Amino acid sequence: MVSHVKGGFGKVSGVVTIDDKDLAKSRVTAVIDTASIDSGVAKRDAHLKSADFLDVEKYPTMTFSSTRIDKKGDGMLRMTGNLTLHGVTRPVVLEVEGPTAQVKDPMGNVRRGASATTKISRKDFGLVWNKALEAGGVAVGDDVDISIEVELILAK
Repeated sequence: MVSHVKGGFGKVSGVVTIDDKDLAKSRVTAVIDTASIDSGVAKRDAHLKSADFLDVEKYPTMTFSSTRIDKKGDGMLRMTGNLTLHGVTRPVVLEVEGPTAQVKDPMGNVRRGASATTKISRKDFGLVWNKALEAGGVAVGDDVDISIEVELILAK
């Protein structure tokens, strides 16, 4: 691995139901358009979209669906759920900061925010392509750090 590469997905949708009194009733679902990957380098993005990695033709979306949400500490949650990526579904655990208190924005919408992190092994999802480097090592590391920043708008 040469360096850490950062990127994101531009097309994400989902539904979040928060029950502040009973977290067991809270739910999160998200759908990510895999073709919306953007690492800032068009040639790399094309390779990430190919059958070597995300295979966006065969797997146009990845999904997350929570199965359990627990209070971890002051302002922190632990969210367990199923991530489906590249046709493989595996449980993942997200460490969540938030959600923030509700605030009304200048347009009258009610909003809340949250941040979440986790780490997955790409190989657990069948993403195994790699290439040996002349100087030693390989081009792509196994671990993928996931960082999520979300702003929720209360449905009217």
